[in-house]
Amino acid sequence: MRMLVLLFALLGLAQAQTVEEARLMRAELTMPEVRAAFQGLERDFAHDWQRTTSTDEATRLARETGRRLWLGARARLQQLADYDDRPLYWSRLALSRTVRDTAPGFAISPAQRAAALAALELASRGQDELQFAARGAQKRVLITGFDPFLLERNLNQSNPSGVAALWLDGRELILDGQHIRIEAAVFPVRYADFDAGTVERFLRPWLGQIDLLATISMGRQDFDLERFPGRRRSANVVDNQDLLPGASRQDPQPPKLDGQPLNGPEFVEFSLPVAAMQRAQGPYRIADNRWVRVLPDTRLEAPSLDALAGQIAVEGGGGGYLSNEISYRAVRLRDELGLRQLPVGHIHTPAIAAFEPDKTRDIVAQIEAMLRAALQPG
Repeated sequence: MRMLVLLFALLGLAQAQTVEEARLMRAELTMPEVRAAFQGLERDFAHDWQRTTSTDEATRLARETGRRLWLGARARLQQLADYDDRPLYWSRLALSRTVRDTAPGFAISPAQRAAALAALELASRGQDELQFAARGAQKRVLITGFDPFLLERNLNQSNPSGVAALWLDGRELILDGQHIRIEAAVFPVRYADFDAGTVERFLRPWLGQIDLLATISMGRQDFDLERFPGRRRSANVVDNQDLLPGASRQDPQPPKLDGQPLNGPEFVEFSLPVAAMQRAQGPYRIADNRWVRVLPDTRLEAPSLDALAGQIAVEGGGGGYLSNEISYRAVRLRDELGLRQLPVGHIHTPAIAAFEPDKTRDIVAQIEAMLRAALQPG
């Protein structure tokens, strides 16, 4: 069902150029070095796409190219240590534009085009190439980041959470003789994708197979570990399609899942090992953030989840935007699957202005230190 919802969402997007893709020309003019990173891959894909002869071939090409982009962006960032997630974001859009606007070598229907777009999306976000060894051989850590956002304000924006995903994806650590592998994926900053169940569809098969899940996004001045995610959207902030959530702090609204309002408690509580993670060294403070907003628009610091009983969520600790929402959906799914002891929660990073590689390097290093601390025995 959720895959059908996603396909219908992408079917709508497949009809015309998206707002995100419309920014590509400006990006090519203002950030030529960023756009040059994977233009060879983009040209090869455009050439091969026009020669596909069937739905299966088109979808397979989209998936394989998306995977090449993800792995290439990961290798590039790790080898250059430039802490730049922008080439991945903009090249994904260029590939999507080719699928959307270019005729393949056969008469493709809107649904077939949407299927190729879905395959490209998932693969280029690292969502279909997680490679963990057997549970007994290693601890499994899954982290997620986000695309750059606020691009309507600053086209040059980067996102430390996406950088962390690329930097740490595939990383293997040894702590006290225990082998640990980190796998990562990146999510879009689009309300429609969340309503279509992209978070649940990705996480559901993995939550029972991993040892820790940390969703990560760009936040405020320091690090915040968001203790109490809230159910509702309320931020008057556009997504990367320049769409508003249709909600406000005076009228917070639940997001959707399978076409219906997302069911669940107004607040949930994360399960990350806070005290251990707060010991991670770095330049930024790490807060156990218990501040939320409830109706009527009131900010309060909750001592416990029980203290929030009967309240209507306006903002969780992570606000009323998609940062809070991915955290809520992950914890809600943890509880639905009966995995309350699994460490699951959200890390809000310090914010950066546009592209700040030195600051991002420090942020990513402290994220890695937090993950190490969370996995230390005792």
